[in-house]
Amino acid sequence: MARSWTRLHEHLGAQPGPLTFEMVKKAADENLAESDDLDWKEMLPQPPRDGRWNELAKDIAAMANTRGGLLIYGVTDKTTTPVGIDPDQVNTQQYAQWIRNHVQPYLADLTFTTLTSPDGSLSFLVVDIPASPMAPHHVYGTAAKDKDQQAAVVPYRDNDHTAWMAEHQIERAYRERFTRAQHAQDETDKLLAHALDNILPDQAEPSAWFVAVARPERPLSRTAPSLARESAAVLCDTARTRSKRMAGNPLAIGPLTGLEIVRPTPRPGLRRWVFSTLPLPMGRGRGIYAELHHDGSTVLAVDLSWNAMRESGRAAPSAPGILVDADFTGAACRDVLTLAQDLARHLRVDSTVHVTTAIVTAEPTPLTPVVTEHGVFTSVPDHARQPRHIQPVTTQVNPADEDDVLREHAQEAFTDLMNQFGLTRFM
Repeated sequence: MARSWTRLHEHLGAQPGPLTFEMVKKAADENLAESDDLDWKEMLPQPPRDGRWNELAKDIAAMANTRGGLLIYGVTDKTTTPVGIDPDQVNTQQYAQWIRNHVQPYLADLTFTTLTSPDGSLSFLVVDIPASPMAPHHVYGTAAKDKDQQAAVVPYRDNDHTAWMAEHQIERAYRERFTRAQHAQDETDKLLAHALDNILPDQAEPSAWFVAVARPERPLSRTAPSLARESAAVLCDTARTRSKRMAGNPLAIGPLTGLEIVRPTPRPGLRRWVFSTLPLPMGRGRGIYAELHHDGSTVLAVDLSWNAMRESGRAAPSAPGILVDADFTGAACRDVLTLAQDLARHLRVDSTVHVTTAIVTAEPTPLTPVVTEHGVFTSVPDHARQPRHIQPVTTQVNPADEDDVLREHAQEAFTDLMNQFGLTRFM
């Protein structure tokens, strides 16, 4: 997705937001120099000839391997003269194919945007490349003297030109990748452990909890807005409304609906806002716990136990272990994704948000799924399994995703959880 803060924003003193034609034109007119995160290009990308490297793949990999940046086509690189490109000749499908064929690991989070003047006389192609957590990326090509000989290089940006990484630089890049991955996992584990410490010790009866943690792939921009108490409350409300709309039922009840009683007054935490209905006696309503962090992380936990709502008049099926409300699990998947996305949009997160969901208990206990059919009849499917442990599942949220895409991700997470109960025909 396109980033909201780039070299052009910094140069022009612009507020975070999408790049515009006027911003590119002004930066070029002011002779903004090329740098490690900005490369002016006069002509549109061309296919490789005579065994040369695919220049587009090389340039994109170089920026992804460094700290991200912009390739802007339609501006001369020496004089930064805006000469424009023919927008009818832009072929983003072909460009994406070149990236797939020549760059490994694959770079998926690229944005190709054609910007045209109001009178249609001048156009630019902007390729926005975020810094990649999967760096280093190799570029593959065929050597000119031997068509059967494949070669690979690792490009990077050094000031205003592209260079090749030496062996020690490649080694360091791999070390940094593994360190980033371990750090991300450690932070996710820390948030999960923190949530469990808040919900499990005070449970008077055995219970099963849906716990989800969402974290942005990259740190926030230094220009990210602060998260005020009022904004946190509004985000919970808008996420709840969107989740109901995604469910196709304005009366659908999920965890965010249960937070209505505390939504206007979240508690301050350590760089976070906390919403909690805990502690609630078993049967007086579902315990729900949520956190919105200033760094864009989200935590949501809710008691899935059927007995948590035993005073609602719903008859509990006769089955061993802890009864888990399968339908409410689906609602929790939708709620956490809409909440994570709304927080990411508010804080102008310009990267994918990774979401980990799990169903946990204080002690290993058989879990039995309860399914509601036709909105009335509850039952335990004959073929359902009673696992003692549910493996965490992961999905992702892109701040730019439409609701239908977000609904698919929520459905995938729900399906992965329910598959561990042996429930497939209910998905």
